[in-house]
Amino acid sequence: LGFYELYLNGEKITKGALAPYISNTNDLLYYDAYDVSLLPGENVIGICLGNGFQNCPGGYVWDFDKAPHRGTPRVALRLEYTDAQGEHTLESDTDFRCAPSPIRFDDYRFGEHYDARLELPGWNKPGFDDSGWTPAQPAPTPLGEARLCEAEPIVVARELSPVSIVKEEGGYRYDFGVNTAGVCRLRVCSKAGQQIELLHGEHLKDGKLFTRNIWFDDSPLVHKDIYICKGQGEETYVPSFTYHGFRYVLVSGITEEQATPELLTCLEMHSDLQERGGFSCSDATVNALQEMTRRSDLANFFYFPTDCPQREKNGWTADAALSAEHVLLNLSPENSYVEWMRNICKAQNDAGALPGIVPTGGWGFHWGNGPAWDSVLVYLPYYVYLYRGRRDILELSAASILRYLHYLTTRVNGEGLIKIGLGDWCPVNRGADDYKAPLEFTDTVLSMDIAQKAAFIFDVLGMAEQKTFALSLAARFRAAVRERLIDPDTLTAAGNCQTSQAMALFYHIFDGGERPAAFARLLELIEEQDEHLDTGVLGGRVIFHVLTDFGRSDLAFRMITRPDFPSYGNWVARGATSLWEDFQPEGGAVASLNHHFWGDISNWFIRALAGIRFNPHRSNHMEVDFRPSFVPQLDRAEGFHIAPAGRIASSWEREGDTVRLTVQLPEAMTGRILLEKGWVFENGLAVKPAVSGVYTVRHL
Repeated sequence: LGFYELYLNGEKITKGALAPYISNTNDLLYYDAYDVSLLPGENVIGICLGNGFQNCPGGYVWDFDKAPHRGTPRVALRLEYTDAQGEHTLESDTDFRCAPSPIRFDDYRFGEHYDARLELPGWNKPGFDDSGWTPAQPAPTPLGEARLCEAEPIVVARELSPVSIVKEEGGYRYDFGVNTAGVCRLRVCSKAGQQIELLHGEHLKDGKLFTRNIWFDDSPLVHKDIYICKGQGEETYVPSFTYHGFRYVLVSGITEEQATPELLTCLEMHSDLQERGGFSCSDATVNALQEMTRRSDLANFFYFPTDCPQREKNGWTADAALSAEHVLLNLSPENSYVEWMRNICKAQNDAGALPGIVPTGGWGFHWGNGPAWDSVLVYLPYYVYLYRGRRDILELSAASILRYLHYLTTRVNGEGLIKIGLGDWCPVNRGADDYKAPLEFTDTVLSMDIAQKAAFIFDVLGMAEQKTFALSLAARFRAAVRERLIDPDTLTAAGNCQTSQAMALFYHIFDGGERPAAFARLLELIEEQDEHLDTGVLGGRVIFHVLTDFGRSDLAFRMITRPDFPSYGNWVARGATSLWEDFQPEGGAVASLNHHFWGDISNWFIRALAGIRFNPHRSNHMEVDFRPSFVPQLDRAEGFHIAPAGRIASSWEREGDTVRLTVQLPEAMTGRILLEKGWVFENGLAVKPAVSGVYTVRHL
């Protein structure tokens, strides 16, 4: 319970950082399994314990300081081994011996303090004299269900050297060039007792490191690692039981001679996810945004998706729901998603409600949830099945999904609408919860979508009665929205804003014959903002897909890439290296500069610009359609996705008045190439069966 590092005969064999997992241990208790080889004679097992999620008072904002599961770190271990005498089992008990470690403080959010003068050389090797150590104390049996952790371990993905070192008030500021997540490796020669402090941050204000955007008060502990030197030649220190989100590190307590590039190395960390897709094109801004999205996705994946790697490190449910599709297109999160789904289901209360963060100690039921956030319960299994074909996550979540649908029926108001949670969060140039789209609109529309996706899941699992119930609930919500929140004369959704209109189109609130006029109204709303984005995260997730559906990928491209505020391109123009939490003008309030919930643009790049539509009918993982948008702003584009059957790729390049389109799909897969209106193949047709090869496309 907590984090551990495991040693066998002095060698660290821990699977990765922050082992075994991050969970509410009253719900789920994780363990790891190792295959080891013992030496002849004496063997020594050494364990170093850290507080981890078992004891993280730095999370007091979310009541983790008083969480029911809070307690001291503790460990259980069993060694099963075979020698010439047969099979044996060794269990951790009071024969294990303990001593204080050089780690004097560690907190999941705040950092770690290490006093190297307290090191015990050889403590985890054969021959060490532990006679002065104390016996381990028995601990109560944990409450949580024990599970072998099947999520990918957290690894060091790469090492970054500083791109600059600047002296500022209080020390020397190291800049690693990109906003990322991990820890720093400190290498220093010094005298005993020298205290070196590493303060991590992501933003500069008036030429100095500014950290108030990543915490809620002036706590001196936030994102600070402290190392006290032992004074014995070159010393190396890497924090064990914390991590940080940062670009800059202000190093204090060192001399000018010590402030060398070799002093600090950034160890970039995240779950060990593999690449499953990508995109590039002839536009530098789009390429930067794809890279920024990938960086934010990874910096916020430590066993499960977090909202940000610096301020909170919480598993905010809406953030994961909004990003699920584009993360699955780009990376391999499915094992970790399945593991986290167990925690989500365990966090559901008796009424069927979900908290806004998982894991939690109980915080997030009275504020921070609602259908837009709770949708993670359905979106994760839905998209994992859609892209990976895995039924296990559907089976795991089905009972909880059904309970949640029943819960929604208890929260309907007298007009048949839902209005219970957070809405179109972080609207452009406004306060985080200053929505233009009415909460009853976004809540009810997303409740409908949850019920529809639940019906799909129930159908796959052969749960006919549950499917019927889910579809009837979805129909009720859609009817209520149409009756109460749609103007039938102007075909405008409540709120008269980009989010409401785009969501009503994306989720098919408008009937078929209404859609052209409703889309025309969306275009008017966009034109009123001079073709700038004017949504929160819920509208931002869908608006570009709607534009593509109606043949206006060119407008979506322009809104995304334009360099003036507000736009994604404006982030690039202002030097961003990761996705920001919100859109604020230059000089405006600064929130987190590393969030992933605006990252669905990567999904749009791959699906709209490259045109890869995997499993387009939601019924066959051996199908793919290609429907690229040859937007005038690009000369070329290429994307790929590695499906269960193999690599799918699409690329195109202008050649005079024609476009050279190349598609690739595994031999076992089938599909079509569908050209947008106004484009045809050389034979004049706009549709062809998809076969790997090169095609010439021309504009009518």
